[in-house]
Amino acid sequence: MSVTVSRPAGPRSTGLAAILGAVLALAVAACSTSSGPSGSPGAEPTAAGPSAAPESTLTVYSGRSEELVGDLFAQFEEASGIDVQVRYGDTAELAATILEEGDNSPADVFFGQDAGALGALQAAGRLAPLPQATLDRVDAAYRSTEGVWVGTSGRARVLAYNTDRVQEADLPTSVFDLTDPAWKGRIGWVPTNGSFQSFITAMRQLAGEERTREWLEGMLANEPRVYEGNGAAVEAVASGEVDAALVNHYYILEAQEEAGESLPLANHFFANGDPGSLVNVAGAGIVQGADHPNAALAFVDYLLSEAGQQYFAEAEWEYPLAAGVEPDARLIPLDEIPRPEIDLADLADLEGTLRLLQEVGVI
Repeated sequence: MSVTVSRPAGPRSTGLAAILGAVLALAVAACSTSSGPSGSPGAEPTAAGPSAAPESTLTVYSGRSEELVGDLFAQFEEASGIDVQVRYGDTAELAATILEEGDNSPADVFFGQDAGALGALQAAGRLAPLPQATLDRVDAAYRSTEGVWVGTSGRARVLAYNTDRVQEADLPTSVFDLTDPAWKGRIGWVPTNGSFQSFITAMRQLAGEERTREWLEGMLANEPRVYEGNGAAVEAVASGEVDAALVNHYYILEAQEEAGESLPLANHFFANGDPGSLVNVAGAGIVQGADHPNAALAFVDYLLSEAGQQYFAEAEWEYPLAAGVEPDARLIPLDEIPRPEIDLADLADLEGTLRLLQEVGVI
């Protein structure tokens, strides 16, 4: 397996940065010039399918870090005999790179940390349709409405809290309740994190720009503690530095794996389709005009196979999305999460979220 690291990356992506403006701008430009598989402008894309045996090589642009998925690529190589060349980097930057490269992109597969970047590539016409059999392995809520990408694992937004300091009965029913003065100085958050920014994008979609702005201003008035990563935020909750933090669901499992299950930590899900209970996905799509479409489809199908889904469930404590594999027993079932109904491709509008966060003074 050949590996190219385009930039340093931690175990969990820490932000999408200003490159998202370039992603969206390039997406608009690409929509007017995108080519079909024959290279002719405006040609309709064709569904990737196993019309021949998979090619012997495959190039993947991975927004998921090597620390997280390097072993998964190795497993796929061993199972398939396909040599995988991986370019690791920030999800949004890699999406922007594919848009810049256009029909000359060497990428066969885009493996993204976040549905927003997948949505940007979808909007630009840079992903090829997937076979219906591949799409049908995942619930419609966690795949492209246009059939060009599929979620490979899910992560839920939660309020991780210290069970020694907060009674379950005192937990808020909505993320909007965290602006109550009773929570002043008690909450941690990670506003530079990509998952946090996707959550804010979802809030903008669900509750509107003004209510989101008011919530951010109310949170700032409550003086939240700012952390550089979700892991650090959860450590602060466990130590009692803060009583609770807005993070992804798996961070308390990660902390308990390292320090023991006796840590006073639990996840709280907000009720009734609240934006604070957003379920986002990592996902994959085959790049339009890929040189190795059959190997690309073999890889996407492997991610949805029992082996691939068990990897996400057991190594990362994420939610498997394909039927037949259960999440970690400590997690509530995915279908019991009171998540909001939202087209995950709409999370592509992260440029507006970054602008709002900057205007309010959160970042």
